[in-house]
Amino acid sequence: MTGKATSTEAPTDSGDTEGYRQAIQLLHACSTEEGFLASRTERDNYRRIWARDGVIVGLAALMSQDQDLIETLRRTLLTLTQYQGPHGEIPSNVDTTASRVSYGGTTGRIDADLWYVIGCGQYWRASGDDEFLEQVLPALEKVRFLLGAWEFNNRGLLYVPQTGDWADEYIHHGYVLYDQLLYLQAQQEFCAMHLHVHGSSDHILTERHTRLKHMIRDNYWFNDHDRVPDDVYHEVLYQKGRDAATPHCANHHWMSFFSPQGYGYRFDALANILVSLLDVANDEQREKVDRFVSDEGIVPDDVALLPAFYPVIEPVDRDWEDLQMSFSYTFKNQPYEFHNAGLWPMVTGFYVTDLAQRGHRDQAWHFLQGIHRANALPMNDEPWSFPEYVHGRELTAKGTQYQAWSAAAAVMGHAALAGQPLFRQE
Repeated sequence: MTGKATSTEAPTDSGDTEGYRQAIQLLHACSTEEGFLASRTERDNYRRIWARDGVIVGLAALMSQDQDLIETLRRTLLTLTQYQGPHGEIPSNVDTTASRVSYGGTTGRIDADLWYVIGCGQYWRASGDDEFLEQVLPALEKVRFLLGAWEFNNRGLLYVPQTGDWADEYIHHGYVLYDQLLYLQAQQEFCAMHLHVHGSSDHILTERHTRLKHMIRDNYWFNDHDRVPDDVYHEVLYQKGRDAATPHCANHHWMSFFSPQGYGYRFDALANILVSLLDVANDEQREKVDRFVSDEGIVPDDVALLPAFYPVIEPVDRDWEDLQMSFSYTFKNQPYEFHNAGLWPMVTGFYVTDLAQRGHRDQAWHFLQGIHRANALPMNDEPWSFPEYVHGRELTAKGTQYQAWSAAAAVMGHAALAGQPLFRQE
């Protein structure tokens, strides 16, 4: 593997050295011979190699230029490759000690496959490790085929069942924006790897990538125009969704999903960030999302963190009954907890990166400080707990502690402010 020299110090122009040092230290503590653990805590299934967590942590490792952590990303991807399912499915998580493999809970995890492709592509772009690429190509081809099958009707968008991605105890489903954006980046990785291996472009794949970008733009942002965009998935569904969204969220943020039953109107923070990072949004749309974040009061004054979804679902809301039925071990989504408007350092790390890459350094710095404050919160009488999330009202550390991707959020933010890109395009 090739790469730059190891660097475990915070970039000199990006601030709080202690927060960065603590974050890097936790990432090393979560680094094993098989890959990144989601957490070093013995709780539920967190002490396993996860596709989603591992790749997000791996992106931070690439930004940090820490060679030991980059090597752990490589091992993470090879472990996931080793346990690939018979149809191409990438594990959601793996316990290598007991050889226990999970491809999801009540449904499979669509985004595990997507993050895997992104992780393989980004690691290869950064390292130039052609031996690794040759090793994972057969697995990538199986994933590519499986993703095409998950479009079901061959119309370009993935259909995601409820609990089928990172919000695995939330209630969105169907054509979820977050997953389409990961699919877009995965197709970009496929295009780059195909060009390198074969010396020529895959024109069909390139056209699919371009079409998907247009479909995201046309189906998930409602504006004030009467014209129905060219690449609308279902015209009647689109028009009804736009009419319903117009009074409150149209032209303010991207819609979180649509399904045969209609659109989802809650603000999906991570999707609204990724749509900017992947250059799907234009500058006007980016500014409107920034304004929504700043004006809606969704970010607490004391800890600058974004909620996973907003607004909160309360027991009086019609979605409450469905939300109560969606959980793996115990119900976690009380108001302002977990995905139900809980505040997430991981999500905020992507926002810091996006703001930094757009030149909004003061805002990026503000949210980075929120990540540090969250990561430093105590749990079980221990400081620097790196909690999974923070309660949206009480501002206390919640969920599982010592979360690797909460540490990754701090590393991402510091590296982005020092000029490191999140997604390499060359």
